[in-house]
Amino acid sequence: MLLHLTIGIISIFILYMLVPSLLTRLAGYGVMRRGTSPKEVAFTFDDGPHPEYTPRLLDLLAQYKVKATFFVLGAQAERYPELIKRMDREGHQIGIHNYIHTSNWLMLPGTIRRGHLERTADIVESIVGTRPDHYRPPWGLINIFDFLRLKQYRIVLWSLMAHDWSRKKCQTSLRSTLLNRIRDGSIIVLHDSGDTLGADGNAPHYMLQALEEVLNQLKTRNLKCVRLDEMA
Repeated sequence: MLLHLTIGIISIFILYMLVPSLLTRLAGYGVMRRGTSPKEVAFTFDDGPHPEYTPRLLDLLAQYKVKATFFVLGAQAERYPELIKRMDREGHQIGIHNYIHTSNWLMLPGTIRRGHLERTADIVESIVGTRPDHYRPPWGLINIFDFLRLKQYRIVLWSLMAHDWSRKKCQTSLRSTLLNRIRDGSIIVLHDSGDTLGADGNAPHYMLQALEEVLNQLKTRNLKCVRLDEMA
């Protein structure tokens, strides 16, 4: 009896969590991981908006005339609606990163839909008048029921994860990592908040320093930085 129960639990775990993650991470099934147009890249920023770092990031993007995509937390959008308005006003795309930074592996499908996706979409729509339709689950972890949302949301992962939540990484090698690994069609994920579990609270400060150097260098490579909804 105990053996059968154990096997059943393991099977549910594999079906609910591991299979969809393998399908998306290894095969790219049902998700956007990179673009196909030459000379286009997409910078994306997770976990914000943050009252200190997001304004500095928006200033930097405006300086270099870069359009980006922000995957925001609904709770943060609720707390800082003026930053959401500024993102929209300055031409950036706003996507969903759940209401709070909780893994989809740890929640039931109904909780994700009502408590995170719909709730965050309602918040963003109430602020800017446009309902977001791009979604990045926290940590990129997907469960089997997330595939049911593909008609409503485009699920986005990335082709370049720079590990910028670590202050040490930002200070030592983030710039070179980005410049060496950015290619045509790259979807780059960075973070404009260090408040998430496992992140360094000061890391975004150093990320912004590295990003400025990277954006300056990318000008010489003739790469266009676009929103995800502009990327083929």
